[in-house]
Amino acid sequence: MVGPESVDGSLLPPAPAAVTPKKYGVTKPISVAGPTEVDFQRNAELEKFLIDSGLYESDEDAAKRAAVLGRIDEVVKRWVKEITHQKGYSDQMVEDANALIFTFGSFRLGVHGPGADMDTLCVGPSYVDREEDFFMTLHDMLAELEDVTELQPVPDAHVPVMKFKFQGIPIDLLYASISLPVVPRELDISDVSVLSDIDEQTVRSLNGCRVADQILKLVPNIEHFRTTLRSLKFWATRRGVYSNVTGFLGGVNWALLVARICQLYPNAIPSMLVSRFFRVYTQWRWPNPVMLCPIEENELGFPVWDPRRNFRDRSHLMPIITPAYPCMNSSYNVSTSTLRVMMDQFQHGNKVCEEIELNKAQWSALFEPYLFFEEYKNYLQIDINAADADDLLGWRGWVESRLRQLTLKIERDTYGMLQCHPYPNEYMDTSKACPHCAFFMGLQRKQGVKVQEGQQFDIRGTVEEFKQEVNMYMLWKPGMDIHVSHVRRKQIPAYVFPDGYKRSRPLRHPNQQAGRTFEEDAEGCRSQSAEKQLKRRKDSEVVDAEEDQRAKRVLISPQRVGSDSQPSVISSSGGTSQSPEKQLKRKKDSEVVDAEEDKPAKPVSISPQRVGLVSPASIISRSVGTSQPRCSVEVKLMSERDPNETGCTVRVVNLEEGPVDGGRELVKPCKQSADGENDISALASNFSVESLNGEGNACAADLDSHLENGCLNRSRVFGNSLAETLEPTLALGVVVEPEGGATSESVQKPERRLSLESTA
Repeated sequence: MVGPESVDGSLLPPAPAAVTPKKYGVTKPISVAGPTEVDFQRNAELEKFLIDSGLYESDEDAAKRAAVLGRIDEVVKRWVKEITHQKGYSDQMVEDANALIFTFGSFRLGVHGPGADMDTLCVGPSYVDREEDFFMTLHDMLAELEDVTELQPVPDAHVPVMKFKFQGIPIDLLYASISLPVVPRELDISDVSVLSDIDEQTVRSLNGCRVADQILKLVPNIEHFRTTLRSLKFWATRRGVYSNVTGFLGGVNWALLVARICQLYPNAIPSMLVSRFFRVYTQWRWPNPVMLCPIEENELGFPVWDPRRNFRDRSHLMPIITPAYPCMNSSYNVSTSTLRVMMDQFQHGNKVCEEIELNKAQWSALFEPYLFFEEYKNYLQIDINAADADDLLGWRGWVESRLRQLTLKIERDTYGMLQCHPYPNEYMDTSKACPHCAFFMGLQRKQGVKVQEGQQFDIRGTVEEFKQEVNMYMLWKPGMDIHVSHVRRKQIPAYVFPDGYKRSRPLRHPNQQAGRTFEEDAEGCRSQSAEKQLKRRKDSEVVDAEEDQRAKRVLISPQRVGSDSQPSVISSSGGTSQSPEKQLKRKKDSEVVDAEEDKPAKPVSISPQRVGLVSPASIISRSVGTSQPRCSVEVKLMSERDPNETGCTVRVVNLEEGPVDGGRELVKPCKQSADGENDISALASNFSVESLNGEGNACAADLDSHLENGCLNRSRVFGNSLAETLEPTLALGVVVEPEGGATSESVQKPERRLSLESTA
C-alpha cells in the first residue's frame, strides 16, 4: 500500500488504523469512564484498610503453602503407582503411572488470605476410580501421615471432596479420572478434549480449574479484579452471606459476580468497582442470569444451563453461569429465603457506598459485622453431638450440608409464609461433656403480608422429616445426635457471643412505642399478652369513633380467663350517643377484667398446655413417622411478650403481632448514580433466548427508562415466557384461631403448595 504524497513529493507513512477496544462480556459496558483524583484517593484508603485487616498472606505463609502442595503431589504420585501395581499392570506401566495436582478457587485466582483453605484437584489415569481408590486407598494413606489431621471424606457431595489439614493448612482435595491410561506431565486442563469419555461428576471436578482460568482471561484488568474480589469476599464473610453449602454464595459465585462488574466498567479501579457492584446487583432482575460469555454447545453432548430445554433450570432463582464448557449454574443452592437475605445485604452495602462517595462514611462502615442475633426475635437452634471430636467432624459436615434442605422444607410446608435465615457460622459449647456444635436459623413471618389473628405454622412434621433424612448418614455411629429447638432472642446461649455475654440492646426509638394505648400508659403495664393489647386497641378506637361521629357503636368486651363463651357484644340503644359517664364506666370495667387477665392463664383453644405452648393433639401436622413432643417445633403468630418458658422443647414461635412493615422489600426503588451513569443495561432486564448464545445485544440505553419508571421488577422470570406453573399438591393443615373467639377444636384447612425437589 502506497501512502499519500507530501508537499515536497515524498511519500508519507500510511495513517494508523483505528484501534477497536476489546469487548468483554455479552453486552456493551455501562461506562468506560476512568477514575478521578478522588477515586484514586478512595482506592488508596481501601487498599490500606484491606492490609490493616490482615487479608494478605505473608511471604513465609506463601512459601509454606507451596511446600505443602509439593508434599501432596508426592503423595498422590506414590498412590497412583501403588494402585497400578495392585491392579497387575506391567512394570513399565507402573513406572509411567502419574497423577497431577492442580489448584483452583481463591488460591488459583490469587485472592486467598491467611488461613484460607486450598482447593486442589488430583487428576489421575482412567483405571484409578473415585469410589474405592480415592476415598478408600488414598484416604488410608493420608490418615497414616502425621502432617494430616481432621481427615473428612465427603463422597456424597455434589462435587465429591476429601477435606483435611496438612501441616495446619486446610485442604479440599477433589479427584478426576480422565480417559487416558497415562496422565501427561504437561496436561492442558483448559483443553475441551480433556472432557472426553468422563462422567458428569468428573466434569464438575475438572471445571473448578477450567472456570478459574477462564475468569482471569475474561476480565479487563486482573489486579483490579483481584483487589475488588478480595474486598467483596471479606464483606460477604462479615455480613454472613459467604457459604455455598448453606444456600448463599461461595467463592466462585462471588468471583463471577465481580468479574461481570469488571466487564461492565472496564476502566474502573477497585474503589469504583466495589461501589458499582452494589449499585448494579441491587437493581438486577433475578432470575435473569449473570454470564461472562455466551453459552456454547459442544459435540461432547454434556448438558449446559438452558431453561429452554431443562425444566430444572427454570426453577433456579439466582443463576450465575460458569464461563467454561459445559456452562452450569454455580448458584443452584440459593433458595427464596437466602436470596431475600442477600438482596437485603446488597441494599445495605449500596447505602453505605453512597455515603462513602459523599464523604459521610469510611470504608470500615461497609465491613461492619452483621448482628445476626439482634435481627430476629425467634430462632431455630440445631444442636449436634457426637461421641468424640473425630466423629463430630464428619457428623457436623453432613448436617451442615443438609441445612439447606431444612430451609427448603420450611418454605414448602408454610407456603413461603415463614421465612428462614440460615446463618453459616457454627458455635461450640465447650462446657458440654461431649463434643458439640450448633447452628442457628432466624425465623420471621413473610413481610408485607397480613395474616389472620392466631394463625399458626406447624413445622413439627417438617423438622421430623429433616431429622429422619439426616439420620440416614451412611457413616452414622452411636453418640451422633441432632436436636432442633426454638429459642427466643433473649434465650440465645452465651457461648455464641464473642466475649461470652450478650450485648445490651439499645432502647427502642420513641416511634416504636407509639402503638401503646392510653390504658397501657395509665396502668404502666409492660408485659400484657397480644390478645389484651389487640382488644384494648379496639376498645380505644371504638370510643374515639363514638366521640367523633356520635353514631351507633359496637364494643368487644374482653373475655374473662377460663370462660368458654364467645365474647359478648355491647351495642348502644337507639341512635342517641352514650354519656361520658357510661364511657368512663365501660373503660373501668375493661380495666378490671384486664387486671384479672394478668393472672397466669391459658388460651381457651389450647387448654392442655400453659401459655405459649400448643397441645400436640390440637395441631394437624404432616404425617411423617411418629411425631414426638420432645423434638417438635411450632410457629404461632402472636406477640413476642409472653410468660417466660423454661424446661420444655415443644415451643411456639411467637412472631410480632399486627401489620408487618413492608419497607424491606426484596428490590427497592432504584436510584440513578450521581455521575449520570447507566448502571444496568438490558443485560439484566431483557434476557432472552438469543442471549444464551450471545446473539441478543442488550443496549445500555434501556436502563434509562427503567430508572425513570422506578424500580426493576424482580417478579419477571424470563422474557421468553419460560416460567411454568408447577403442579400443586395438597399439603399440611393449618390451625387458624377465628377472630370472633377461640374454640377448643382445631380447624383443619387444606393448603396447596408447590412440590420442590432438591437440585443438589
